[in-house]
Amino acid sequence: MSLLYSTKVTAVGGRSGTVKSADGLLDQPLALPKALGGKGGATNPEQLFAAGYAACFGNAVIHVTRATSEKVKDEDIVVIADVGMQPNGTGGFALTVALDVTITGLDQATAEDVVAKAHAVCPYSNAVKNNIDVAIAVSVN
Repeated sequence: MSLLYSTKVTAVGGRSGTVKSADGLLDQPLALPKALGGKGGATNPEQLFAAGYAACFGNAVIHVTRATSEKVKDEDIVVIADVGMQPNGTGGFALTVALDVTITGLDQATAEDVVAKAHAVCPYSNAVKNNIDVAIAVSVN
């Protein structure tokens, strides 16, 4: 199997440091959220993960519909990713994920079918499979 894409990001200083991609397009300070006792005021790893998952999942929906008559256009899909962190019971931490998916132009049953198929092909969904339960809500406009 051939690699389709690769990127490299360097993090310095942990949750209160910076992240920078090799191409320089991502260059952000990080801060521990106030809810976790930090100063806030900058993005954090959970926000970055939520942004990546939401965008990738939306594209997976578009991808799934490409070979069907129910094509979803870019502007017809909105995904809100809610990523949380909780204790895992063994002294560590675990992520929680909920995706709220809204699709314009499909009926509810078709939208639910498309989202289930997207969840099967999305790289983020596959990365967290058997590790994080992802709650998915589907609605239509």
